[in-house]
Amino acid sequence: MPDVVVLVRGRWKDSRHRRACADMTNSKPLIITGNSLGGSVASLFTLSLLEKFNFLTTKRPLCITFGSPLIGDEDLQEAISKYAAWNSCFLHVVSDQDPVPRVLISQTSVYKPFGMFLLCSKLGCSCFGDPRTILELLKATYSGSPGIQDPNMVFKSYGTFVKDINRKVICKDTTHSFDWTTPPLRASIITQLAAIGLVPQQQAHNIDINAIITKTENQEKKLALFKKQVFDPSMKLNKVKVHMANLEWYKKVAKDNKIGYYDSYKNESHTSDLDVVIHMKTLTCYWEELVNEVEKRPQTVADYYNKGKTDYINQGRPKHYIKLEQWLNEIAKPVGVSNDSMKQNVASILTEDSCFWAHVEEALISCKMLTGTGLSEMDKQSSRDSLFKFENYAYGLIKNYAVTPEIFLQGSSFMQWWREYEKIMGTSYSLDLAKLMKDYRNYDKYASGSL
Repeated sequence: MPDVVVLVRGRWKDSRHRRACADMTNSKPLIITGNSLGGSVASLFTLSLLEKFNFLTTKRPLCITFGSPLIGDEDLQEAISKYAAWNSCFLHVVSDQDPVPRVLISQTSVYKPFGMFLLCSKLGCSCFGDPRTILELLKATYSGSPGIQDPNMVFKSYGTFVKDINRKVICKDTTHSFDWTTPPLRASIITQLAAIGLVPQQQAHNIDINAIITKTENQEKKLALFKKQVFDPSMKLNKVKVHMANLEWYKKVAKDNKIGYYDSYKNESHTSDLDVVIHMKTLTCYWEELVNEVEKRPQTVADYYNKGKTDYINQGRPKHYIKLEQWLNEIAKPVGVSNDSMKQNVASILTEDSCFWAHVEEALISCKMLTGTGLSEMDKQSSRDSLFKFENYAYGLIKNYAVTPEIFLQGSSFMQWWREYEKIMGTSYSLDLAKLMKDYRNYDKYASGSL
């Protein structure tokens, strides 16, 4: 038997929360339940557990509420619905006689449902998961009389529903006859609604039942199409390849303009720089949906620094980029890959370190800080240290052919950094990177793989 944490009056003690977390660690299944406002607390309690939850090592908790009012807005609903594992942890049981679950619903309501809803009536029960359908049905199924409802009787009715569900047979005859030409999906929706007292021939609270059936049918079709795309990613991949080809063309045009695609996007000097936003967002969404994404395009970095922000690596880098790069680094590199093979393919190199342009932007910021006023000696030394570190980092990438040759284009941010850095250090400065950068012939040598 699972442990049961019952929250009825909307209160719990810290010790109970700690015990629940401990039970999760011990892989004991939990059921968190509550009635009315206690159900809202049960939902919040479950969310607090899920924040610390590892689905790989522990059994997921199950939150069952009875007559609970809606507790979150659209942002919360989308955040939970985005993760099926979280969404499946919530089951909300609602009686057609209970006004509490409907108290916060209006035409402009900001409260949105999440999880699964089991709607119950004397005729039977039906389960629904689509938020928009649930809102419609919560309004359409209410058969109580506000002001004269006995809360205790409503509460007891949930016990009756649970017993009835337990006694239900798998199949049951229906008194509603269907036109044999009715599509199976629509027929199943009609059957579901009939189980909770809604039939097309009736009107409930001036709500068109046929309209609800049609809306529910359309939502189910959209959901089925979405699932098909998720389970057959090759269909979407073919469309994504078009956006990838457009980005490659954009990269070539930017190179011909002697600026490079990173800085072309950053400066937004052509209409194509605006078009690339569409391609970039499409590719980003594709990765987010497919793997929830190593950073192959630097536009995200450019957007971040164009807003005047700093420290992209620690504060602005999306988690899906970090995760994908971890996966990439875990893949063993082929044995015997030498600089010679890198030299032969240098023209097609993007950049091995996906955060390279973020390092360039930070180096530019350090240069501005050193040439500015009002900086303490300690901060100046910190900026110098950062620049020395970046200098060695950049030289290492160049020597290993691990960075795109576009960094040597005169309009690139890297060349802008070098010009400012050279002014700070002086023309007599002659460490490894300085020697390489002062000889312009090295730029073409790198691009041809002969450096």
